[in-house]
Amino acid sequence: MTSGQTSTGRETPETVDLLVTGAALIATMDGERGEIAGGWIAVSDGLIHSIGTSRDIPPTTVKTLDAKDCLITPGLINTHHHLYQNLTRAYAPMTSAPLFGWLQTLYPLWQVLDEEAAHVSAWVGLAELALSGCTTSSDHLYLHPKGGGDLITAEIGAATDLGMRFHPTHGSMSLSQKDGGLPPDEVVMDEDSILAESERLVGLHHDPTHGAMTRIALAPCSPFSVTPELMVRTADLAERLDVRLHTHLAENDEDDEFSMATFGRRCIDQFDHVGWMSDRSWVAHCVRPNPDEIVQLGRAGVGVAHCPSSNLILSSGIAPIVDLRAAGSPVGIGCDGSSSADSASLWQEARLAMLLAKLNNGADGFSARDALDVATRGSAACLGREGEIGILQVGAPADLVCWKLEGPAFAGVLDDLVEGWLRCGPTGAHHTIVAGRPVVENGAIVSPRLEEMLATHRTISRRFQPNS
Repeated sequence: MTSGQTSTGRETPETVDLLVTGAALIATMDGERGEIAGGWIAVSDGLIHSIGTSRDIPPTTVKTLDAKDCLITPGLINTHHHLYQNLTRAYAPMTSAPLFGWLQTLYPLWQVLDEEAAHVSAWVGLAELALSGCTTSSDHLYLHPKGGGDLITAEIGAATDLGMRFHPTHGSMSLSQKDGGLPPDEVVMDEDSILAESERLVGLHHDPTHGAMTRIALAPCSPFSVTPELMVRTADLAERLDVRLHTHLAENDEDDEFSMATFGRRCIDQFDHVGWMSDRSWVAHCVRPNPDEIVQLGRAGVGVAHCPSSNLILSSGIAPIVDLRAAGSPVGIGCDGSSSADSASLWQEARLAMLLAKLNNGADGFSARDALDVATRGSAACLGREGEIGILQVGAPADLVCWKLEGPAFAGVLDDLVEGWLRCGPTGAHHTIVAGRPVVENGAIVSPRLEEMLATHRTISRRFQPNS
């Protein structure tokens, strides 16, 4: 390397914005899944400018972050969440209910959701995710009570304030209890309004450019809360607007029972019937596909958000992610809503994904590197950002996490830091950097608003849980 160049041969500017230096190992997750022992990452204008080894001379910098004894990975990416649900976290009447009964009990509590509640719950939920090493999160907000206001814009304001990359989805429900669905009338919308609001939000917030901080997807909640007509019309709208599609699918046995009774076909056949079987779609859970359906989903390139904690808590089952990946489906990680999964830790979800895949497919069937791949590259592919985020390479958005592997939990981790990172622990992020700006530094949220937002969150939660 000559003076003034990076290890990639690219000319360095006189000064970069941020230098993360002294790492024990950098797991780039690039096309070669390269790993660099020691070294540094330089950031300029929110993008990775250069990556060097300990033998390379880094550029001068405005700010330095120490990553001594750290494993550096791409930021983890959350492909399925319901952020507002942290307002009813571990709600006692629902700690042992299956999915449909769980939903029917909570819908009446959630109908007081408004812009303030959406903003504060999103802020707190995204902060929790950042502490677990998440740099990009989607959110499936399908509940829009009458008079609640513009909840998606309120969420986006929270993500912007905190500094997180955000993919909110305009969820929707149109089929109320009187129409044979699960939700009450107070939280459903008519279908023309749903489609009009979907188009408005895409026009207002969706950014298709490289390094975008906000993108919108369209997300009817599920086959048991919307009509087939809305699914068809939403797929057509997404094609016209060139945005992605998201919904729940094959989450448990109740899904297929409902679909057979209502439509005369299994839920994945119904998903195909309404025009969603394409690589524009990613689905949450996908616990119950049969072998033929796994092939069908993989052939179409449908992405899957794997939510292990939620699937275990609700006793839904174990998603066949090894088979889905082998069939061609991108598989990402999701923490699901805090009323079912309760803990929004992507590190924990990645670890559970590894353990459950070993249980299903054998001890050698899934490694920590496979789980890291799912939580980064696989998640990026679900969100339509494969090759852009979820990797550490020159020109990529500077989303990265430093994990400090020290203390009793990591004593003896010498041979393989990636395996040690996920097999040992638990651990949280030492630094979480999004677009070149720290959101978590030295294990703490950077924003000075954390205590204020937690206090407001407690007040709002009492409105959702009046008997608590």
